[in-house]
Amino acid sequence: MAMTAVTVAEQVSDSAAGQVSGQVSGSAAGQVSGSAAGQVSGSAAEVRRAHEEFTGGPAAPSGRPSPPSPPVRQLVAESWRRSVRARVSPDGAARVELDEEELAAHRAAHPLAAAMPLVRELMGAYARDGEHLIAVCDAGGRMLWVEGHPGTLRKARAMNFVAGARWSESAAGTNAPGTALAVGRPVQVCAAEHFQRPVQAWTCAAAPILEPRTGRVLGAVDITGGDGLAHPHSLAFVQAVARAAESQLALAAPVPPPGAGRLVALGRDEALLELPGRRLRLSRRHSEILVILAHRPDGVGGDELLTLLYEDESVTPVTLRAELSRLRGLLGPETLASRPYRLAEGVTADFLTVDRRLASGALAGALGDYPGPLLPGSRAPGVVRLRERLAGRLRAALVDRGDPGLLADWAYSVWGEDDLVVWRALASAVPASQAPAVRARFAALDAELAAGPGGLAGRGRARNGVAT
Repeated sequence: MAMTAVTVAEQVSDSAAGQVSGQVSGSAAGQVSGSAAGQVSGSAAEVRRAHEEFTGGPAAPSGRPSPPSPPVRQLVAESWRRSVRARVSPDGAARVELDEEELAAHRAAHPLAAAMPLVRELMGAYARDGEHLIAVCDAGGRMLWVEGHPGTLRKARAMNFVAGARWSESAAGTNAPGTALAVGRPVQVCAAEHFQRPVQAWTCAAAPILEPRTGRVLGAVDITGGDGLAHPHSLAFVQAVARAAESQLALAAPVPPPGAGRLVALGRDEALLELPGRRLRLSRRHSEILVILAHRPDGVGGDELLTLLYEDESVTPVTLRAELSRLRGLLGPETLASRPYRLAEGVTADFLTVDRRLASGALAGALGDYPGPLLPGSRAPGVVRLRERLAGRLRAALVDRGDPGLLADWAYSVWGEDDLVVWRALASAVPASQAPAVRARFAALDAELAAGPGGLAGRGRARNGVAT
């Protein structure tokens, strides 16, 4: 194995705990530090009262004020707001989406399966001895493995903290694995900080696990239990396990052939270019250039490239040539050629992989490789067309297939949470037991979109590039 339990234990030193102590609970009594800057959540009772006020619960006055800070730390307050916007019910529960057969297939095909033996080695005894649970979910927040103390497993079933259930923030509100995926960093959530009331007896800490080569989020590792986890060491520990899992995946990954390169541009505004021996984070304009050239392997002439990159027709060819000169200096002439402008053979791109999977009918694989829209902040005409085309094809294939699990992956994503067409399809596809909750969320979204500029109109288009 790449790393031992002793190695990880060494990583969780007092120094590491000190670095994260501002983000997690400072005592079992419920004092939760909010950030390295010293924001502090109040007592458990104060946080619970703030939650009731925010969600309109029994202790709430009229109206729905924003969570006060203090007593609620900023990370939690922002997550509560996202939970409300996603129409999560504070009295609801996570939904189990995968049956045993579907779960087994999803586990077998998921890259995190290769890291599970290490995760169990590092966390198993700690979870059993402390009566905790360890959990690993995919990038969509669906639990792949939930293991640990038998008695705690029985209690967790009451809130559907089980393998096959979706615990993304947009589905289950504020919780450590879901919120860690939403914000892209390790998170600890204690007691009443959870958005859904059935979860407020628990404390959890989670950290995202990234694909070592591309930086793509694969899922998250979580530890869940009682007040005993309300300590800085819990977050430091789970963060160290996530890094160990990434090291294990890196060692197991195949070595790319010499001269190969890969462009990673989905779900990020600044693309990454992986070349032999180096990894480059590109500027927004350079990202747009490489996306267009990756899509056109035969090359693009200067005049056409100018129209594909710039909305402003007054931009001159001199400006484009200067950008290309800087990019060639960064990459080298062996990677970026001219006359016409083109990338070297062997350079691939993540959005092209998704496109090929769609063309072959591998919809689940295509969606699994799609962490978000292509350069979502770009307004370059050529990129906008590619982004809308890819998102539109994915969306149409999902609706046509009618698979409730795949539709839910899109609907509960950041870019799909306001996609009325997909929510309509999901409401028709889910089993009868799940239909009322999904239909309620669809109806709420439909009403908000119908409200026009004062509601949510246009937000879905901005996120996924597809008209709703």
